[in-house]
Amino acid sequence: MATIQKRGDLQWRARVRRRGYPVQTRTFTTKTKAEAWGRQVEGEMDRGVFVSRAEAESTTLAEALDRYVTEIIPHKKQAAREARRCTGLKEHLGGTSKRFISTIQGKDVVAFIKSRAAGGAGPHTIRLDLALLSHLFNVARTAWGMESLSNPVELVRGQRPKLPSGRDRRLVGDELPRLLAAALAYGGEISALITWAIETAMRRGEIAAMRWDHLDRKARVLLIPETKTGTPRRVPLSTAALGVLDSLPRRMDGRVWGMRPDSISQAFERVCKAADIEGLTFHDLRHEATSRLFEKGLGLMEVASITGHKTMQMLKRYTHLRAEDLVGRLG
Repeated sequence: MATIQKRGDLQWRARVRRRGYPVQTRTFTTKTKAEAWGRQVEGEMDRGVFVSRAEAESTTLAEALDRYVTEIIPHKKQAAREARRCTGLKEHLGGTSKRFISTIQGKDVVAFIKSRAAGGAGPHTIRLDLALLSHLFNVARTAWGMESLSNPVELVRGQRPKLPSGRDRRLVGDELPRLLAAALAYGGEISALITWAIETAMRRGEIAAMRWDHLDRKARVLLIPETKTGTPRRVPLSTAALGVLDSLPRRMDGRVWGMRPDSISQAFERVCKAADIEGLTFHDLRHEATSRLFEKGLGLMEVASITGHKTMQMLKRYTHLRAEDLVGRLG
């Protein structure tokens, strides 16, 4: 039977001794809680399902986040960004981060969600925070010897903020010729970049990172060695895409484009303003390109292999077929 010892006015220490198990101790604010904990531990030992809570009950959430930054984040693709997210999590969790990780419950996660939303964080930002927090608990449970932990984030799936509907902006009417005309007047690479984005459905960062030695001109294929999803892919090139490459001068540094991702977006914004086109971003060209691939008759797997989407759900968010373009296929 667990030994309960009073320590001061508001502390009761429970101690469980059982042959074959390390001594288990924990301090509570009431004798009732100490006795309940002792009975729970002894019952688990009797059933042979006991898992030590010692580390989980002596590690704060903030300490676990610091360990996550040191041991897990360096192996992630976006390490710097994820480290900043961990720092932000500790700040937004406030006093909760100072509690032992074993005491974090679903209600604490719900409170965090409400606090972040009230502070102006968008649904996507909150969901990314929750994804990191969930992975932290899973790592602690599977790799850090805290097998007794449950993942409180998994308990509040229905409480997570809903993502807004994906953007469905496509080029309409004469916007494309107006856009290209304004891009030509603007000068530099932006006109060729617009055509390339529409022909390949590549992400802005992938385009900016292109190198000539990744091009197989004979096979009409471009290798993208590093992608957002972490999986390299080969993009087939249309005649128009090859025409764009043939019009470009060769750079001494081996890169195809001289513009960085942010510079591409800034130039595109100025071109849209000059063309009197509202509500269009450079990333919308990826939506446009993906939809055009389907309109050409390519199947789901064919389009996914070009765009690099991992799931059909994400591919659907990037696909906006126009009803008027489908009429002819109905017969």
